[in-house]
Amino acid sequence: MPKQNANLSLKSYDDIFSTQEERDEASGKLEQVQQLPLKDLWPFKNHPFKVKDDEDMEKTVDSIRQFGVLNPVIVRPMDGGGYEIVSGHRRCHGATLAGLETVPAIVRNLDDDAATILMVDSNLQRETILPSERAWAFRLKAEALKHQGERRDLTSVQVAPKLTTELLGEESGMSKDNVKRFIRLTNLIPELLEMVDTKEIAFNPAVELSYITKEQQKDFLEAMDYAQSTPSLSQAQRIKKLSQEGICTLEAMCAVMDEEKKPEQDHITLKHDVLKKYFPKSYTPRQMEDQILKLLDQWQKKRERQETL
Repeated sequence: MPKQNANLSLKSYDDIFSTQEERDEASGKLEQVQQLPLKDLWPFKNHPFKVKDDEDMEKTVDSIRQFGVLNPVIVRPMDGGGYEIVSGHRRCHGATLAGLETVPAIVRNLDDDAATILMVDSNLQRETILPSERAWAFRLKAEALKHQGERRDLTSVQVAPKLTTELLGEESGMSKDNVKRFIRLTNLIPELLEMVDTKEIAFNPAVELSYITKEQQKDFLEAMDYAQSTPSLSQAQRIKKLSQEGICTLEAMCAVMDEEKKPEQDHITLKHDVLKKYFPKSYTPRQMEDQILKLLDQWQKKRERQETL
């Protein structure tokens, strides 16, 4: 006896004799890759990542000449025609240098915030990122996430910045405070930010200098040139304090920068009674010293990785 209420359905000819991928593509579920003219592609507005004609670019160009562009770029339509590059600026530049006229591309209809987040995420995966690039990437993504949060009717717009810095920190493997410190760098004038990239100014002093006004930063360039030196953390903190007190003049900054930097202490004394509880009884003072230096070296490398992330 046949089963009652059996769930029977007849498939169409296309369902039987086509693959799932073909059906998905026909229904618009799969993104299609198409060849777009390079002349119709434009860089993302305020793109923070630099595209340099360096050794890595030469390798990219050689690879494109040999194999073509293997990974499609991602673009979005522009109101006035053409497309804005969301992901793939280096590939597009490499293709241009390789003499190509078109590149494989995926076109997505993205709003400004979604496009910004995708642009940042696709570039933060690179092995080498300059402090200025990471700083602006964090700021752009934080602002985009904040906008999205506001559109979700958060009870207070003050919630969004806290959530975004925590999220960015989790994604990048650093604390939310360090994310905020990177974002502070975007308040530096281009000349000072370039000095951070070239390591002429250390990261921590640069964060302190980001709190003084743009005009004071321009004067600070003169103060550095006058003293022929770069700021220590202590000097940068004092200049920040001068700014907060409203007395940060060029002369005052020159006086701070012209001071002889305080020499570091020659030695630190750690009492044996303090150290012995951390080491086996058989350890000699020399073994303790070697182990401490090894641990400090590991700690320093960890801090350097966090500051350059």
